Amino acid sequence: MTVKTFKNFTLFDGTNDKNEQNAWFSVDTATGKLVDRGQGNGPDSAETVDLNGQYVMPGFINVHTHITSNPNTFDGGFNVSESEAAVFAFENLQTLLKSGVTYIRECGTSYDADIKLKKLQKQGMLPKTPHMMTSGRAFSMTGGHGDGPHAAFLVDSPDEMRKSVRQVLKNGAESIKMMATGGVMTPGDFMDDPQLSVAEMSTGVEEAHHKGVIVAAHAEGNPGIKNALDAGVDSIEHGFYLTKEEAEQAIKQGTYVTPTLIAEWTIPAFGKGVLPDWEVKKAEDALDDTYANFTRAFKQGVKFTCGTDAGTPFNGFDKTPDEFELLTKVGMTPAEAYHCSTQNSAALCGLQDDYGTLEVGKFADFQVLKADPLADVKNVKQEDKQVFLGGERQF
Repeated sequence: MTVKTFKNFTLFDGTNDKNEQNAWFSVDTATGKLVDRGQGNGPDSAETVDLNGQYVMPGFINVHTHITSNPNTFDGGFNVSESEAAVFAFENLQTLLKSGVTYIRECGTSYDADIKLKKLQKQGMLPKTPHMMTSGRAFSMTGGHGDGPHAAFLVDSPDEMRKSVRQVLKNGAESIKMMATGGVMTPGDFMDDPQLSVAEMSTGVEEAHHKGVIVAAHAEGNPGIKNALDAGVDSIEHGFYLTKEEAEQAIKQGTYVTPTLIAEWTIPAFGKGVLPDWEVKKAEDALDDTYANFTRAFKQGVKFTCGTDAGTPFNGFDKTPDEFELLTKVGMTPAEAYHCSTQNSAALCGLQDDYGTLEVGKFADFQVLKADPLADVKNVKQEDKQVFLGGERQF
C-alpha cells in the first residue's frame, strides 16, 4: 500500500459542528480512501502534501442537477441535439467539480445522456468530473411538466409507468425522477397542478424499490406533494408549499426534502425582462412562502438535502456553494447547512459508507479553502479552491 499524507490544515469533517486544528490524514493511493487521520505532525509517508494552514472540508454532494441543460438558453435543454447535449453535460460536470461538487445525482437528463456518459467515465474518458448517480429521462404525464423532446417518458397509467421504469432501469438508470406537479418553467401549468397520480407514482416506486433504486418526485405545491408522499417516494424535490402535516409525514416515512432554493431565487433575481412574465411571477410569488414553510419544517425535524436544480435559468453549475447561504435563511447554522450535503444527501443516495464525510474508510473527496467555512458560509464560494477526488487533485 502506497500512502499519501496531507498535513497542516484545519479540518471540518462533516460529522459535527467543530473544526480540528493542526489536522492530518493519510490516503491509500490505490483505493483513494482515508486510512488514518489525527492531529499534530502526522506520520512519514511516501508522499506528503503540506496544505499550509488552509481549511479542508468534504466535497459537496448535489442531489438535483440537469447536466444536459444550459442555464443561459432558458429552454430546459429540450431544443438541442444529442451531440450538443453530451458536450454541454461534459462541460457542466467539470464546472460542478471545480465548484467543489464531488458527487451528483441526476434528476432528469435528455437522451439518457448521463447513463451513456457514465459508461465513458468508468473507462477514464471523462477527466475532471464528479461521481454520478444517473437517472436517465424523467417521468411525466402527457402535457405535463418536462414534456419535451427526448426529455421524458410520458406515462398515463400505472401500466405505462411500470413498463417505462423497467425500461430505464434496463438502460442503466440508478435513480428515478417523477413529476408530481406542474412547475415554474412549463407554460400552462402551475405549482399546485397535480400531475402524475398516486397510483402511477406508487407503481414506479414499487418497480424502482424492487431494484434498490431511489425515487425523486418533482413536487412544488399541493395536492402533488401529498400525492408523492403517499406514493412512497424517497425525496421531495422543491417542496415549496410543504405543509406542517406533510412535514410530519415526511419525518415519519424517512422522506428527504431537496429545497433547491437557488433555482427559485435566480429567476426573479435575474429573469425580469428576459424570461416570460408568467415564469418570473410563479417563482417570485412562491419565494416568501418557501422560506416560511422550510423554516417551520426544519424546526419540525425534516431532513433536507443539498440540491440546486442546476441547469434552470441563470442557475449555473457553479452555484452549489450559493445554496448553503440560502439554507441559513431557514434557520440553519453553516454546519447544519453543510450537513444537508455531507450527511443527508449521502444517506438519501445510500452513499454514507463511502462518501459524504471525511472519515477513515471513506473516499478522500475534499476541497481546500483559504477561509474557515464554519465562520462564514460565504467562504465556500471561493472560486480558486483546490478540489480532490480520492486524494488526487483535480483543480
